[in-house]
Amino acid sequence: MTDRYAYPHRLLHWGVAVVLLFSLSSGLTLGFLGFEGAMERLGRAGTDTLYTLHKTAGVMMLGLMTARLITRLIFVVPLHDPPLPPFQHLLSTAVHHLLYLALLAMPVLGWLATATGGFPVQFFQFNLPGLVGENEALSQQLFVWHGRLGWVILGLVILHICGALYHWLIRRDGVMTRMSLF
Repeated sequence: MTDRYAYPHRLLHWGVAVVLLFSLSSGLTLGFLGFEGAMERLGRAGTDTLYTLHKTAGVMMLGLMTARLITRLIFVVPLHDPPLPPFQHLLSTAVHHLLYLALLAMPVLGWLATATGGFPVQFFQFNLPGLVGENEALSQQLFVWHGRLGWVILGLVILHICGALYHWLIRRDGVMTRMSLF
């Protein structure tokens, strides 16, 4: 039987998963529709609300991932029992590290892109400091990278889920209990 992660780490994992699900779905919606398409389909109030909630989710993600990184450093990461084959260990480690990096970089890119575009960086109804001045060309480039990183994150999440399903349904090695809440 595999040892479990510390409860704070498991709680943060599932908190990130919920926020990420909303972030990706709202980001893909806004990306495919664009501002004009969102205005046409959702109206001004719906579009503004979706943008505000997407930005709020980004700020939440930054906080959750920072807390997650801290818990990763404080609590011992349990060893796999039985140990993973070398290739699976390498793949698992790479996906996890890339997810951490991407999920920290994504909200920072969004924050900078929003601020340099002259838009408010929102957390629910509160406007956060922009941290940088307006620069339309930089904003456009940052939004491009923000969108591309979203696709990278989606790919990493798919790999992560496939790995979890492989351990749960095929290997039946107890790896799923490492991160389960209960």
